[in-house]
Amino acid sequence: MLPPVVDVAWTKEHRADVVLADVRWYLDGRSGQEAYSRGHLPGALFVDLDRWLAGKAALGGGRHPLPSPETFALGMSTLGIGDDSVVVAYDDQGGGIAARLVWMLRVTGHDAALLDGGLLAWDGALETRSPVVVPAPFISRAWPEERLAHVDDATDPANVVLDARDPERYRGEKEPIDPRAGHIPGACNLPWKDNLDSSGRFLPVEALRRRFEAARVFEGTPVVSYCGSGVTACHNLLALELCGLGRGRLYPGSWSEYAKMCDRPLETGGPRPLR
Repeated sequence: MLPPVVDVAWTKEHRADVVLADVRWYLDGRSGQEAYSRGHLPGALFVDLDRWLAGKAALGGGRHPLPSPETFALGMSTLGIGDDSVVVAYDDQGGGIAARLVWMLRVTGHDAALLDGGLLAWDGALETRSPVVVPAPFISRAWPEERLAHVDDATDPANVVLDARDPERYRGEKEPIDPRAGHIPGACNLPWKDNLDSSGRFLPVEALRRRFEAARVFEGTPVVSYCGSGVTACHNLLALELCGLGRGRLYPGSWSEYAKMCDRPLETGGPRPLR
């Protein structure tokens, strides 16, 4: 299987055998589709997070629950991504959004990776036309339970629980979208953005390992990853896999679900994020 992250040189070398997926999405409401239309990697197709990578938010649930396996399969097929496709996904935010697609494909047994550095790392011309898409067969597969966590797993002290959000949200100093501010008790703040260097590329493997080990994550450690709505948490899971420390589990509901559970305790404050 493809490693969870590949660079521009690898992508160009294997371009004829790769499907490029543009997964731009913005919390502030800007349109990823419009950004794609203004310029994207040559031949890349646009993957709509809200339409194909998330289900409808239910009362009391998170903002971006996993879609049904049937919806995901339909989306991939409609976009021309088949069971045998090799997908390289990117965005313009260091992979924080595109990681969701890559994680979803990898846990269902498909070859997929993040483009290291994303759109900003591309050293060639962009294009504005959309590719001609031919639907491809994509079999619906159930989400593997061993790769998912639920709220009780996210509060179980037997697990190392990683919060991928910005430190200000973790500490409860600001909360722009969810009903309560803070974090799940016992969770460690490991902001996904700190998996990257100043250029937006992943840190060297040894530096990533040190980050996780500082958060008490070692080989075989049971890990639960969450964020605001189960999207950027996937970035930490891919980084975990990249540095050889296992695969971990995603809590899809994440803080957007937990914050609605008023009977559940929360914590505020806490240490600065690990580096």
